[in-house]
Amino acid sequence: MLTVGCTSDQPVVMKSEAVRTVPVKTVAVTTTKVQRTTLQPATVHAFYRAEIRAKASGFVKTLNADIGDYVEAGAELATIEVPELFKQREIIEKRILRLVAEERRSLAGINLADARVRSSQALLSEAKSQMAGVEASLAASQAEFDRTQDLVQRGSLQSRMLDEKRMKRDSESARKEAMASSIKSAEAEVVVSEAQVESARADFDAAKAETEITRTQLEELEVLVAYATIKAPFAGIITARSIEPGNLVRQSSEVGNGRPLFVISQVDKVRVRIPVPETDAPLVNPGDEVTLTFPSFASEPPIVGTVSRRSGSLDPSTRTMMVEADLDNSDGKLLPGMFGQASINLSTKIAANMLPAQAIRFDEVGKGYVYIVGDDATIVRADVTTGIDDGNSIEVLSGVLPGQRVVGSHLKRFVDGQKVKPL
Repeated sequence: MLTVGCTSDQPVVMKSEAVRTVPVKTVAVTTTKVQRTTLQPATVHAFYRAEIRAKASGFVKTLNADIGDYVEAGAELATIEVPELFKQREIIEKRILRLVAEERRSLAGINLADARVRSSQALLSEAKSQMAGVEASLAASQAEFDRTQDLVQRGSLQSRMLDEKRMKRDSESARKEAMASSIKSAEAEVVVSEAQVESARADFDAAKAETEITRTQLEELEVLVAYATIKAPFAGIITARSIEPGNLVRQSSEVGNGRPLFVISQVDKVRVRIPVPETDAPLVNPGDEVTLTFPSFASEPPIVGTVSRRSGSLDPSTRTMMVEADLDNSDGKLLPGMFGQASINLSTKIAANMLPAQAIRFDEVGKGYVYIVGDDATIVRADVTTGIDDGNSIEVLSGVLPGQRVVGSHLKRFVDGQKVKPL
């Protein structure tokens, strides 16, 4: 039996394909200052804006300002005819004249009552003086009566002499009683006169108080009359006017009641209002630099200013904080209502590690990593934590060191230990 077998006299060659060295561009981790900014919409507003309304009802008599006019503070914009107020003022002025006359009459009453007091006091003093004389005469008459009575009892004198002395004594006694009544009457007159003085003073005080009240009413009316002259509260431009000569205007008791007569805006200085979102709001502070651009001035350099103030709270409806930047507008270039963009420099970090945005890759869960190129041109993958991203460069908070080189923009994926050829 013949057995036939098949064999190969040529050896099998096993080929191991060598890993090809890939040329790559590398970039170095640099240490630099990082400026964080926020770019937000911005709107120009007048520095001050006032809606001027009527505080008096009447007809427009004169109109001295129109839209676009620049007016100084206190300038008369219009006057309102208020004849009823003028009539009320005339009536009150005449009432004051009458009350002043009543004051003078009351003052004269005080003087007259004072004179009566002095007269009554003089009469009282005179009556008391006369009483002293009467009492002396009565004492003398009584002594003479007693002596005569003693002599009559002894028989030295006739009884009719005693009767004469008795009559004289009784007469003096009657005079004393009359004088006592006069003194009481004079004392009562003094009391009455003093009461009249107090009454006259009360009348004078009442008249004076009434005069003061009426003067206050006149001052209040003068304020209303002054309201008939519409004046500019500050220097600015008239941006709205809603009245014509002869129009009837009514007193506005509340702000927002009807259209204002005028709207005046101070525009030689303007406020630029910038709503800053919640994430950036805590980092904004007065003095931060603001760069403003406006479509109206697209070909001109940006306007640079600073944050003047911040509201310090978020608007619940928009979750933004209002920030204002004051700008000089003496040339009138910026108009209230203009829209633009504001870039606010929020903070500066010193010695931040930065890489070009193309050098950092992200996996499917958003984790950042880079390919570090070692001194021996081998690849090491390193996870990194990123920070500020300005669109061109990204801050690397951890994972690399300053000076290390990493693979730049490259579509190929690499593995640890892979050799590359840095360009």
